[in-house]
Amino acid sequence: MSLDEERRARVILSLVSEPGDWGFTTLAHELGGRALLEALHSDPDRHDLLSAAAARLSTVDGDATLARAAAAGMRFVIPGDAEWPEQLTALHGSDPLNERGGVPIGLWVRGPLLLDTLTDSVSIVGSRTSSSYGEEIAAGIAGQVAAAGHPVISGAAFGIDYAAHRGAVSMQGHTVAVLACGADRIYPPAHRRMLEHLAAEHAIVSEAPPGAAAQRVRFLARNRLIAALAKGSVIVEAAARSGALNTANWAQRLNRVVMAVPGPVSSGSSEGAHHLIRVGAATLVTGGADVLELVGGSGQHLVSEPRGPSTRRDRMSVKQRQVLDAVPVTCGATAVSIATVAGLGIIEVRKALGRLEDAGLVTQAGGSWVVRPETSAMV
Repeated sequence: MSLDEERRARVILSLVSEPGDWGFTTLAHELGGRALLEALHSDPDRHDLLSAAAARLSTVDGDATLARAAAAGMRFVIPGDAEWPEQLTALHGSDPLNERGGVPIGLWVRGPLLLDTLTDSVSIVGSRTSSSYGEEIAAGIAGQVAAAGHPVISGAAFGIDYAAHRGAVSMQGHTVAVLACGADRIYPPAHRRMLEHLAAEHAIVSEAPPGAAAQRVRFLARNRLIAALAKGSVIVEAAARSGALNTANWAQRLNRVVMAVPGPVSSGSSEGAHHLIRVGAATLVTGGADVLELVGGSGQHLVSEPRGPSTRRDRMSVKQRQVLDAVPVTCGATAVSIATVAGLGIIEVRKALGRLEDAGLVTQAGGSWVVRPETSAMV
């Protein structure tokens, strides 16, 4: 059987089934598209799932759909193609969420970016009703990871999704929009310029056939693809019930890296992200450097432990710090008095005072020691 025959069969299956229907995607993965299509023709009464799809066979034309898709600059990518993203195979055998799951029958793609280049991609998703803080963080993370060579995947929705695409594009990195409608449709309409740019320079991907409308259940099916395509998923501003948490759930099931950005503790739009962090389902990240460390290879993009600027006090011994703290700021004190306050022996104190004087931190006059006026700013 040729790959072209398998492709034609899967086009028809894509047209007669609902995207992400777990039973149907499982049969297509295990039997193959051609064998499943033959079963629809020869024995549709074996199962309600088959009979429902078989009833729609007379209403579709696979070759005509492929021709219209090609005219719109779209291609249908299936398992066996060199471009097929093998990481999607992890979806097979995973328990469905909301009866949606499984390896997609195929992917309708619009744009020049090849899907097999998404192995090290990062998905960034979050609230549609995002704050300026969330959008700034999402765009910053997207820009940094895209500039480092990790394509950014999101859903082209309002809020965090759009900010993620914008951030990647601003840094001349690659970004992919995974839609819940046909890849030939502009959804949401307000993002026409961005989607047209992605179609021209990057990629738009959908499991739904050309012309398919966005429906609530299709967003749930779409989320698993965003999670499965990416090496790791970043959640920014997700409420307690949100599609972003559905994506995080899929990423966790697929053993992908799950990350979440904290927001204000009083923010309802960050409640879901905070819960992921609290229960250990996601690693806290605050910027692109944190994300790169988690998705990069061993020894790559290591983040240094945050530290404040070093001071001269950092280079002192513990005893020298004790002595310096015991030296008065205004009225001078003798070495004996300083030793008493510091709780150290007089010999140790005299040695420490000498080193502190050499360092320009203390001064003496008439046997009394005092901290130099500029010392407090130096240490």
